[in-house]
Amino acid sequence: MAFPDIPDKFYFKIGEVSSLLGVKPYVVRFWESEFELNPAKNSSKHRVYKKHEVETLLEIKKLLYDERFTIEGAQKKLKGRMKEKSQQLDLNLQERKQRAVLQKVKKDLEKIREMLGS
Repeated sequence: MAFPDIPDKFYFKIGEVSSLLGVKPYVVRFWESEFELNPAKNSSKHRVYKKHEVETLLEIKKLLYDERFTIEGAQKKLKGRMKEKSQQLDLNLQERKQRAVLQKVKKDLEKIREMLGS
């Protein structure tokens, strides 16, 4: 299954998400409860989804509908994939270098603030 193109925007309403997924809104809400997704609520108390949450929901649909996993099996598979992604992010050496530079800058700024007496 090829994922549909997700529009480039910050938030999606449940109707937009269910349309992208090709499922009813109640299915999206059920998956939220089963896969511990917690979309934000806007000022009107309606669910709004971030792009990465829509991508996760697409992954859930693929696992359940295309790969024929049970809910429990899909939960385990999704947790495994999330763990792999987090480990891959930790291995990003460029990010480590940038973090080290930022930490040094922060310490230097703190020293300057102490010298200025504020």
